[in-house]
Amino acid sequence: MTENYYPPISALKTGIGGKCPRCGRGKLFDGYLTVAKSCSSCGLSFDFADAGDGATWFVMLFACVFGVGSILGVEIAYSPAWYVHILIAIPVLIILPMIMLRPAKGFLLCQQWLTNAHEGRQ
Repeated sequence: MTENYYPPISALKTGIGGKCPRCGRGKLFDGYLTVAKSCSSCGLSFDFADAGDGATWFVMLFACVFGVGSILGVEIAYSPAWYVHILIAIPVLIILPMIMLRPAKGFLLCQQWLTNAHEGRQ
């Protein structure tokens, strides 16, 4: 029985691109955050994929620190009207996490496959 050989691929490269962690060609996601059933290229089953809230936690942490920091920085430097803060806060605190969530989840899922991580069991 001969199995295809797949050289190790960077989890960062495949995760950010939303590609299969084994072959780097097939799609990891079916929708925005919905993980596909399997790779369309190599057939790897994505049943292992369980990022939980990890990606969300990391994205919220980064976006909130960056967002609140930028809002405070603008307030200290310019003291603008309240509506300027809304114009800054909406893109930073809503759109930025939406852009970052899919690559972060892809990275965590690819890293999970590369390290053969499983849920803790007794």
